[in-house]
Amino acid sequence: MNSTLAGKTASEVFQTGGPEVLLSSQIPTSGGKRPFRLLPIFRDRIWGRTSLAPFFPGTLRKNPVGEVWFTFNDNETSEGGHLGEVLAARPDILGSAADSRHPGICPLLVKLLFTTERLSVRVHPDDEYARQRHNSLGKTEAWYVIDSQAPGEIAVGFREKLTPERLRSAANSGEIESLLEWRKVKAGDVVFVPAGTVHAIGAGLIICEIQENSDVTYRLYDYGRDRELHLDDGVQVSSLGPHQYSAQAVALTQGREELAVSEYFRIERLRPSRSMHIGAGTPYYLLLICVAGTGMMDAQAVEAGQCWMVPADNSEIVIDAPGSTWIATYTAPEPLGGLRVD
Repeated sequence: MNSTLAGKTASEVFQTGGPEVLLSSQIPTSGGKRPFRLLPIFRDRIWGRTSLAPFFPGTLRKNPVGEVWFTFNDNETSEGGHLGEVLAARPDILGSAADSRHPGICPLLVKLLFTTERLSVRVHPDDEYARQRHNSLGKTEAWYVIDSQAPGEIAVGFREKLTPERLRSAANSGEIESLLEWRKVKAGDVVFVPAGTVHAIGAGLIICEIQENSDVTYRLYDYGRDRELHLDDGVQVSSLGPHQYSAQAVALTQGREELAVSEYFRIERLRPSRSMHIGAGTPYYLLLICVAGTGMMDAQAVEAGQCWMVPADNSEIVIDAPGSTWIATYTAPEPLGGLRVD
């Protein structure tokens, strides 16, 4: 577990270091049914990059950035407040996709990952274990590969069935690295990673990650880096065999593909030749991430690397973005019926 999480409740985890909550009267309401932009938070990581090209032009950091977060409570928004403040003032934004266990947060965390080295071998707990140990959501996630340069590989699950004792021994010795199932990935690939899956992300990748809104991570092996490991918790929550899940793109309509489905999120890729239309009155919030190209949404310019939230009970929205590529994610039992890609 990240050391900053120890002993904290979910609300403390997601609000530590944030500003005081604004009164609802201080949050703009004129655009309550219109999409709004989530401004990025840049997280330094030893395996990250100082240049995030082709995203965030002009951003050159002294320390390497590995993660760019969009739906954390501390993310500023184009509404004039931080996301946590906006949700506190207007909880109806989440609609039917709100999580009653943690009503003050967006249930999904969207990130962009930029890697120059391998991430630690790690595992995340499921909801029940995370609730008992950290009063937090668990962490099931999925990765959409935006770009892959050599070596361009990821690891999910093991090549063979292990025992808990073998996992602990392999983590201590470093053998775990060779026991993992490493695979090459290319742009457009999708990997579904349920809670409990031991995994690692390799170098040379740009990934859009969709996950439950949790930062609970148990490191099992870290290539000799001087960082804390979490073997007791990690071994207890780990699935000990091969990865059993595959994600295949399924065409829904022209320019619209379903990439992954779970109880926590649906993920789609949208590739308009001209525009996209979102009908009014969607019962749940929708997150849109532009991963290539440019466009106009609500008379506002959109470019690659931006994330937008469409609130529940939205007004009709038209996005002019010919030749662009988007990731859409939301929580619902069926594909969104009011989304059309032209």
